[in-house]
Amino acid sequence: MPDSPSNARFLTRKQKVVAIHRIAENMIGVKNTHFEFAQAVEAALDVKVICLALIGLGCGVINGGVSNFASSLIRGYGFSGIYATLLQLPTGAFELVLVPICGLAAGYFRNTRCLILALICLPPLAGLIGIRLIHLDHRWSLVGCTWLQYLIGGPVILAWNLLTSNIAGHTKRSIANGLWFVFYAGGNIAGANIFFAREAPRYFSALTGLIVCYAGLIAIAAFLRQWMWWENKRRDKQSGVSERTAEGADEQAIVSGFQDMTDQKNLHFRYCW
Repeated sequence: MPDSPSNARFLTRKQKVVAIHRIAENMIGVKNTHFEFAQAVEAALDVKVICLALIGLGCGVINGGVSNFASSLIRGYGFSGIYATLLQLPTGAFELVLVPICGLAAGYFRNTRCLILALICLPPLAGLIGIRLIHLDHRWSLVGCTWLQYLIGGPVILAWNLLTSNIAGHTKRSIANGLWFVFYAGGNIAGANIFFAREAPRYFSALTGLIVCYAGLIAIAAFLRQWMWWENKRRDKQSGVSERTAEGADEQAIVSGFQDMTDQKNLHFRYCW
């Protein structure tokens, strides 16, 4: 795969121009192969990067726990091995339908990414509370609550979207992506180790951990939204701008993006929250 539109041999010259123009509107420029130490430091200290890494950690813990122990939960409700496996089939339909809906909604409604991320965490959070409180006699209700846990794909995709659209500077963006995946991988490892066999079928420690993760995702998404909204307002006031284009881009922001300026250094950059 080409690393940038300009190197895509299967695109015509006109198509390359169109592709680069679409990238330019994001104010992040194109790929730069030079490593900038200052950008790496900025990434490590950036509030947005830290928040998104913590979201990655929470998503990883949830994904690691659910993907490895969903069948154990369902067996604990009284279903045999083969039925426990079959009852995991609808989880793919949940992701197939709801995850694209989250992406479409975030693209259609301006500045709703953080809000949608927080809202999509509410159904699985309610499902975890249901697994914790519903009596084992209502096993189909418990199965439905377990299916809701597979909505974790929504927050993961939205976190990627927030990461790619709000971090400028090639080195900074690379470091931010790397941190996100390290935290996500670490979360997956941790999530697979908070289910203790002695606590079957309720797995109280695991359920508590997953509930805390979902609550944390909601709180961080709310904080991140307000922080980026405040920063946009501060920059508008500083530059004397009251109204901007739909994507918050202007000519100077695009030029600065192609100069490999980070979002913090590029005062014309506006965050998409």
